[in-house]
Amino acid sequence: MEETTTPAVTVPDTYNANLLVTYKVIHGYSDATYETDKVASIEWSLHNGRQSQKQVNMYLSKIDSVKDIITEAYADSDDQDTLRSIAEALDIELTRDVEWSATIEVSGTIQLDLLADSDTDIESEIYDNLYVESQNGNIEIVDTEVTNVREN
Repeated sequence: MEETTTPAVTVPDTYNANLLVTYKVIHGYSDATYETDKVASIEWSLHNGRQSQKQVNMYLSKIDSVKDIITEAYADSDDQDTLRSIAEALDIELTRDVEWSATIEVSGTIQLDLLADSDTDIESEIYDNLYVESQNGNIEIVDTEVTNVREN
């Protein structure tokens, strides 16, 4: 069995945990302030911030799991009020994604200059310039296809 060793931590000669450092503190949209603190205190603050971020990520993952459980059980549940209360307490939106397709019949007119556009391909013009969009933020248009273009 191969023996593994942990590399030694090299501390720079100029490192001083008691050194006072002035640093900028950002307060969202308000003006920043400048504070002075020992390097050791700043290191502990950074360590605690990293630990807090790990906890936040763990709790967000658990909330995502609860969301999946609630979403799956909601429609068939005899206790939707309780599921709704849990979702509200955890700030979970009760939504589901539904794949859909639709057929839209479109007709219209196009004005062509007889002198300049004598060889315009109507089908290509429609394919290149007709599109579909949604006016509702909840509807996502994934794909569109123009078919059956004909001149009436």
